[in-house]
Amino acid sequence: MARKIKLAKRVKRLKKVCRLECGMPLSFRMKLLGTETAFDVLVRAKELERQGKNVIHLEIGEPDFDTPQNIKEAAKKALDEGWTHYGPSQGLPELRELIAKKAGELRGMEFKPEEVVVTPGAKPIMSFAIMALVEDGDEVLYVNPGFPIYESMINFMGGKAVPLILREENDFLPDLKELKRKLNKKTKLLIINFPHNPCGSMAGKDYLKDMAEILVKYDDLWVLSDEVYSRIVYDEEFVSIASFPGMKEKTIILDGFSKTYAMTGWRIGYGIMHPELAKELARIETNINSCTTTFIQRACLEALSGPQDEVDKMVQEFKKRRDVIFEGLNEIPGFSVKIKPKGAFYIFANVKNSGYSCKELADKLLNEMGVACLSGTCFGKYGQGFIRFSYANSIENIKEALNRIKEFMSKKK
Repeated sequence: MARKIKLAKRVKRLKKVCRLECGMPLSFRMKLLGTETAFDVLVRAKELERQGKNVIHLEIGEPDFDTPQNIKEAAKKALDEGWTHYGPSQGLPELRELIAKKAGELRGMEFKPEEVVVTPGAKPIMSFAIMALVEDGDEVLYVNPGFPIYESMINFMGGKAVPLILREENDFLPDLKELKRKLNKKTKLLIINFPHNPCGSMAGKDYLKDMAEILVKYDDLWVLSDEVYSRIVYDEEFVSIASFPGMKEKTIILDGFSKTYAMTGWRIGYGIMHPELAKELARIETNINSCTTTFIQRACLEALSGPQDEVDKMVQEFKKRRDVIFEGLNEIPGFSVKIKPKGAFYIFANVKNSGYSCKELADKLLNEMGVACLSGTCFGKYGQGFIRFSYANSIENIKEALNRIKEFMSKKK
């Protein structure tokens, strides 16, 4: 009862201030909604470019490769064949069947088409899951620093966001003792992300086994495992938390095509979950989007079934870039990177000895040196003292960015 009263007071307080500048009212929930700061920095960087400044983009989480030609050709063919109408809200049956097959092969598991939900991008799986599972005041554990939309959507849906802190001394993996302490009867959902954005960390088999043994004891706890970078790994094989005993039934796997196939603008992703929950998320999809674009789904059939050479080349190139930026940042006074990324295409540099706050440093690097990057606090308050660089750019540009950062830090003396 006390929690309901507290929530009611919070809503009442927010409603008083929820008005647009024009004076018209706005839902109180909009005050709870965050954003993805990478896009804000991208806008600022583009404005500087329009003013004539040369900017190296290390801020946005987007492969700089083009979508493979065979996928584009498949989309064109689908348009010519008339795949321009509504499809099932849960996704085309043939695509869900192929996703189940390929996702199972990657994870050493068996999935069925009825466990798959296809959505316009992977973010809807996250949002729909929180919408379907979290009541007002329910606790949701999420990794922090982490993808900022986790916290944003938890708050927006009325949940209580409880950070699971990632620390450099723990290789940017959750402390399992802390996980045990923070789990309770109010916890309805845990959100994890491996390979991790922004830290580049990846949980190994032994670690995930220990985590699964903790989580499986909580009957009413769901786990949302963000595995959108599952194909972009370097030194180890990818392992999913869902593959451990008792976890498949309670895990929602979030994945998509944007990162693996350089299809960020195509907006298509998917979730794999218990078939009963899949029906519920498909029902939300019906209410919000109707369905995912059908000709894009047809192109994704080609993405999964066609040659994977371009994906393999892209991952190998990312690995080379990782090595360059890892070594380069560690040579710059005030910068330190102890953990070499094991997956994704981000590196989280410690700048606590730089003489600047991470926000101040990120702003100066953009405005004065033309290096666009993100303050660690863009990924939650526990990202304080770090800067995220995306190495989804050429080695030539990465080296130039490193030179500019080194020049800036030398001026500080």
